[in-house]
Order: sequence, then structure tokens, then C-alpha cells
Amino acid sequence: MTITTGAPPPTHNTPVALARGFLTGGVVGTSLAALVVGGIIENAPLFVTGLVLPAVYGLLLFLTGMPRRAREAAVVPRTALAVIESREAVGGETSEVPVRFELTVVPDDEPAYRVDITQDINLVDLRDYRPRGVVVVQYPPDRPWRVRIVKRPTPEWEDRAASAHLDSVPGTARVAAPPEGCAFGFVVLLGVLLGAAAVGLLFRADLFGRDDAATPPSAARPSVSSTSSTTVVSSASGTVALGPGQSFLDKGELDRALGSLTKGGDTRQALTVVVQERLLSVVFSPAGTQTPGFDPRALPYGRFPALVEEATTTLGVRSPRTWQITADCLTGSLIIRVVVTGVEGTASLEADGQGKVVRRAPAR
Repeated sequence: MTITTGAPPPTHNTPVALARGFLTGGVVGTSLAALVVGGIIENAPLFVTGLVLPAVYGLLLFLTGMPRRAREAAVVPRTALAVIESREAVGGETSEVPVRFELTVVPDDEPAYRVDITQDINLVDLRDYRPRGVVVVQYPPDRPWRVRIVKRPTPEWEDRAASAHLDSVPGTARVAAPPEGCAFGFVVLLGVLLGAAAVGLLFRADLFGRDDAATPPSAARPSVSSTSSTTVVSSASGTVALGPGQSFLDKGELDRALGSLTKGGDTRQALTVVVQERLLSVVFSPAGTQTPGFDPRALPYGRFPALVEEATTTLGVRSPRTWQITADCLTGSLIIRVVVTGVEGTASLEADGQGKVVRRAPAR
């Protein structure tokens, strides 16, 4: 074995090591994103996947690494003498403290080299490891930087260590573990980012749908300058449907829609008025009957956005999906009812003819 000075060339840049690093990063990114996204969208299977995936991957790594570990364990370690250049206790609050050693290892048939190691030493035995003292060490032939001090050598090696006088070697003959290299760190980071992005893309509909639903409709859809709608009027009813990107909670939209239903000075009374996000429906009282009705133009349309916002934010529906406003006077007085539905259930509130809330029914 030839001992070279400086750091050995990176071994983590082999295709197999890079692929393993990319896969590890992917598992880390996927599991973290699954935990976060699963918690946000309340998806229990996804959240459990984020917990189980690292465990399964760790088990697979353990199983696939068994042959390599068996080969390494079968290698007979090489024994040599070493001289302690320096020592330093680096911590520990028990009887075994980690000690950093700088050693000059002197194999019998190979060049000597320097190496830095950290090994746990009992406090009672620490006085036996003084600088310039000679110790017996072992290391794998193919990994000379993995040196371990033999605490109880055989009598033969113990006698050799007691009578040996070893010279130090220059610091340029230092041997260390191969660095991972920039490529390995890059593929691990790339795997983390791609794994997290994959989870976000797969569940983007749930994520963005939740954000849109949690925002009050009046704030989620800004008013638009160009409008498009479809109006259908008959003797018994009238409907107005808005185009995409519009809402009846936009300023002035209800007034324009009602004007299209009552143009020409039509003063018919309405039995019910129903307002949804993009649909307005009015059922008129039949001519010549005494059914209770009201003037649809007298409704407090300016209060509708505030009523919807209150219903979607204060009644326990954290993820509103649909809302509907219904106005009628079937009980004798005009009642405006706002109903909101979501994953938490259905909630509603009622207001009088001036838009003042008179009753609330939280989600159930």
C-alpha cells in the first residue's frame, strides 16, 4: 500500500454513490413535504406516508448494505505500532470521555503516516496515553484512516510497544477519509428539492383550492371592468348568469343584473330572490294573486358582501366551498338568509330587510 500525502480523491462521486445520494435526498424531500402538505390539507394517508417512507427506506438501505458490511467484517485488520503526537479530551460527562488523538502510525512493511482519530477512553486509563507514548493500533488495510487504539493488545505486541522508539513523520504524510465532494452534495440537494416539488405538484389542487376557499368570496374575486352575462326573463321568473371571473359580490354587479330583469319599468313583486356566486334567480309573484311578495329592487344589496364575509369567517366554516343568499317574505316579514357549506358542515345567518343580522346558526 502506498501512502500518499494530502486528501485522497473523492470516492462519493462514483455513479452508484451519486445515485444513492439522489435517492436519499428524494426520500427526505418527499417525506418532509408529505408531512407538511398532509397536515395542511388534513390528508391522513399522505401524512402517514411522510412518517413511514423514511423508515422503509432506512430498512432497505440496511438490508442492501448487509453484503458490504459482511465483506468489510471479513477483512482481517492490520496491526501496527503508533506514537501519540498529541491528545485532547473533547467532552463527555461519564467515565468514558472522547479523546482526539494525533498519531504517527508505523506499519512493519509500509511507509509511516499521520492520522487524526477520536476514541472513547476511560478516565482511569487516560494517564496511559501520554504524548510520545507508543500504542498498538489496528486498521483495515484498504482504509488506513480508520485507526483504533487497541486497549488490551496481545503480550507480543505489548512487549514491542514497551521497547519501541518511533520517529514522527511530517504532517504532509497525513491520511484522512475521502471527502464527499461537491457533486455528491449537489445531487442530495437536488433530490430533496425534486421530492418536495413532486408532492406539491400532485396535491396542488387541494392546496390551492383550500386557499381560495378560505378567502372570503368578496376578497377572492376582485371586480372586473369588462363584464359578460346571460339574461333569461319569463312571466314567472328571471335569471342572470355571469361569465368566468365575475361575482355578484363585485361592486354594482347586482344592480346591473336586477336592472336587466326589471327594465321597461317592470314593477312586479318577487316571491324569492336567490343569489349565488355567478347566478341570480328571481321568482315573480303570479299576476292577479294575493301571494306575499316584495319589491326586489328594495333589497339592501350593498350589505350582501358583508353578510357573506361574516358567514364564511365567523360561523365555524373554515373551508367554505359554496354560499347562497335567499330573500323571501313567506313568513310575513322580509328575511335575508345566507347559507355557507364546507368540509366542517353548513352554517347560516338571517338578516332583516335592512341587512341587520338577527340570528346566527354555526356549522354543525
